[in-house]
Amino acid sequence: MPDWEHVNMVELVQANWPLFVIALLIGIAVAWYIFVANRRTRVETDKRDVMDEDAAPAARNQALIDSAPAAAPIIPSAGVGAAGAAISTAVQEQTAAVEATPVSLPVPADDPTPSAPQTDDLARIKGVGPKLRTMLGDMGVTTVAQIAAWSDADIDRIDAQLGKFTGRIRRDQWVEQAKLIEGGDASAYEAKFGKG
Repeated sequence: MPDWEHVNMVELVQANWPLFVIALLIGIAVAWYIFVANRRTRVETDKRDVMDEDAAPAARNQALIDSAPAAAPIIPSAGVGAAGAAISTAVQEQTAAVEATPVSLPVPADDPTPSAPQTDDLARIKGVGPKLRTMLGDMGVTTVAQIAAWSDADIDRIDAQLGKFTGRIRRDQWVEQAKLIEGGDASAYEAKFGKG
């Protein structure tokens, strides 16, 4: 006696084989999309590297770009033997030049401590914290006297380089604070800006 359930399943597959093929093809397409097509290389940027829109891009490998090539290519004009002779001659010339160059050692100065650039505490100006001190130092601003002497053009030039701190110079009145600090007028400074 035949197994009727088995016979019914075979008849069902025979009657609907085009649907089974379509379902199989859809399954293969979905599996390909999940496992292959979805694996694309993504480029992620470090938000710490992004600066102002007007700033120049980071020059990470600028030293490699600007440096001279490690060795000049040798193009043999008369075959490999001539190239070997040219290399040998060049090495001998360079060795002779190095040996003939006198060696001079640096003479130590009388003062063993190098002179540090003149700096004073820019933190005496309210609104200038450690980050701003570092940024100003990188721009060559190291003294309160420099800030006291700033013109409007200087303020605009420096302010444009302060990134997220743009506007702080005028808002916190750095120039006026610096003038009062440089003048030594502590009472006028405290009256206008509060006790330091």
